Amino acid sequence: MENVSIIILFLFVLFTLLGTGVWVGLALMGVAWVGMELFTTRPVGDVMLTTIWSASSSWTLTALPMFIWMGEILYRTRLSEDMFKGLAPWMAPLPGGLVHTNIAGCTVFAAVSGSSAATLTTVGKMSIPELRKRNYPEKMIIGTLTGAATLGLMIPPSLTLIVYGVTINESITKLFFAGILPGIVLAAMFMGYVAIYSKIGKDWNPDQEGKLSFAEKVQNSRFLIPVLSLILVVIGSMYLGYATATEAAAFGVIGGLLLAATQGSLNWKTFTESLMGATRTSAMIALILAGASFLSLSMGFTGLPRALADLIAQWDLSRFELLMVLLVFYIILGCFLDGISSVVLTMAVVEPMIRQAGIDLIWFGIFIVVVVEMAQITPPIGFNLFVMQGMTNHEMNYIARAAIPMFLIMVVMVFVLIAFPGLATWLPENLR
Repeated sequence: MENVSIIILFLFVLFTLLGTGVWVGLALMGVAWVGMELFTTRPVGDVMLTTIWSASSSWTLTALPMFIWMGEILYRTRLSEDMFKGLAPWMAPLPGGLVHTNIAGCTVFAAVSGSSAATLTTVGKMSIPELRKRNYPEKMIIGTLTGAATLGLMIPPSLTLIVYGVTINESITKLFFAGILPGIVLAAMFMGYVAIYSKIGKDWNPDQEGKLSFAEKVQNSRFLIPVLSLILVVIGSMYLGYATATEAAAFGVIGGLLLAATQGSLNWKTFTESLMGATRTSAMIALILAGASFLSLSMGFTGLPRALADLIAQWDLSRFELLMVLLVFYIILGCFLDGISSVVLTMAVVEPMIRQAGIDLIWFGIFIVVVVEMAQITPPIGFNLFVMQGMTNHEMNYIARAAIPMFLIMVVMVFVLIAFPGLATWLPENLR
């Protein structure tokens, strides 16, 4: 009973602070402060200083601002136009036509940007006007783009996987490789949905594309060379063992700057804008991580994580039942918090349960990412919905309804991962 009252108190403080518009990181610190004051005799200020410093000064975390900066630099180049020109000739003959450029474009850009918002904005900038011009159904344009942009969270370099790895002290490089195959499978499932809809959708009547010869398609593919080179440098340097995730991120930034310079889109204005954009995002994530780290410590003093883990252990759930409980829990949480906040806020409680159940932590990282991807497209706080609303001026419920099929495909993906765990574990286990 005591544990229930502690949970209610923590939730009350958390939602009061969030409801009054306090930043997520500061709200987490506020809850932790209340917990420390009420349940321990330790000096709260000293503990808070030590925890925030150790949470913010992790060397592994250096990869985070680097990958964010790389995404910001590329967002300001002509990359999206070039990707569309390079992908369109190959996608047009497929059932579903150029809508596939949304998914393929997001998959390619996700491999150089760890953020779903950056992926959505970059690909959407070019594809939305082009697809509208060709008379594709608006709901398909909006839905596929909103859903496929979440691949930015799974395909390396993924900011969510970096945060997860730092939180549970797991290899970032292994987590990155674990995300590759599931990311490709999820993209293929999205494309399969588009192909089926193109055959049965009553509103499917796009303009036909002119036929291009194989030579012309290959010639247009030259536009993809810069971004594919960057992907090879970033992921290849980790794959071959030449670089850690942090060093690969530094290569990515240098590559992004060179790419922007050769395209003629690098000037002092875009350089400072990209730097400030990366600084703002990195500072926000660092504050959330520091707040969550302090909260984890505070909750540790109350004994709450262990008590909850013991309670769930008493329920004697099978591994599958535990995963279903966590699936529902994260979907509900995702309605109110962004992905990174959900991960860092819950790991103190969830990690002991996962270890106890004998679930592979690398595999669970990919499970978490898929569920957090769903949170990006569920109202009222689905981040991708806000970005899409800003780009298209559609109402929020219209965008959310358009994204429902993508949400359901992600639910199917969770069961695919459970049925075939090797999808996530095979690559990291076989890389030497």
